Amino acid sequence: MGAIVSRIKGSLAFFCYFINTIFWVTPILVVSIFKLIPLTLTRTACTYFLDFCASSWIRCNGVIEDTFHKVTIDVQGDAQLSTKEWYMVIANHQSWVDILILQRVLNGKIPFLKFFLKQQLIFVPVLGLAWWALDFPFMRRYSNAQLRKNPKLRGKDIEITRKACAKFKHKPVSVMNFVEGTRFHPGKHKKQNSPFTHLLKPKAGGMAFALSAMGEHIHKLVNVSIYYPGKVPTYWEFISGQVDNIKVHIEVSEIGESLRGDYIKDREFKIEFQNQLNQMWQQKDQVLTELAQADTSSKEA
Repeated sequence: MGAIVSRIKGSLAFFCYFINTIFWVTPILVVSIFKLIPLTLTRTACTYFLDFCASSWIRCNGVIEDTFHKVTIDVQGDAQLSTKEWYMVIANHQSWVDILILQRVLNGKIPFLKFFLKQQLIFVPVLGLAWWALDFPFMRRYSNAQLRKNPKLRGKDIEITRKACAKFKHKPVSVMNFVEGTRFHPGKHKKQNSPFTHLLKPKAGGMAFALSAMGEHIHKLVNVSIYYPGKVPTYWEFISGQVDNIKVHIEVSEIGESLRGDYIKDREFKIEFQNQLNQMWQQKDQVLTELAQADTSSKEA
């Protein structure tokens, strides 16, 4: 009986999410046409409207969540946030549910989140165009083999990042980066021989390029750690009511000058940046360990 109820809840929630998405994506796509007009004032006004639609979409998703699969999100940390500040947001990545949680927890507290996305995701039906309209940065990474075959491609990813981030200078924004580059999986963890218990090795390039491109604007780092008691849920498990609670730890810190520099040409800066990011990851790993221990203790009690 429980499985049937879960399937019904999940199906109804998915249908509502779909209708909500179509409702808000429609004006986003229509207004995005006016962003093609090469006037800063017009583009800025359109960006404010588009971000309003996207934030409203998230708020409506929250209502759907509370209706069909209410989840208790325990937010910890002493973060002081503002919608008038530029932020770099980093988080551990385990599931597509992470995005829903980040949006739910941070929406309305900081400027609308802009995720770094793989270039291929622009072809996702409906959402791909919406992400493009909302100025999500689409990244194309080149393999070592591609770079050896065509050296002219070296540095192209940096230039793409700079062009994408240039759009964020006229309005406060939160640039989101999953620095692990992919979702955590025990197989990937073992293959990497990761020194962390709960995390994959962080990739510093994307974060370094974004900070370089937005250096005079982004001054604060929002470090989010997401812990799922029991097991990491799939999207279906989440929307079908199989997740009761989630723990989120948020820490805000200043971005110092030591995190700004030429990641490609300055080898000394590159090494220092990687060392600092690894230190952040060690601290994040400890936070996740403490959240897991607290969860175990509460169950035993």
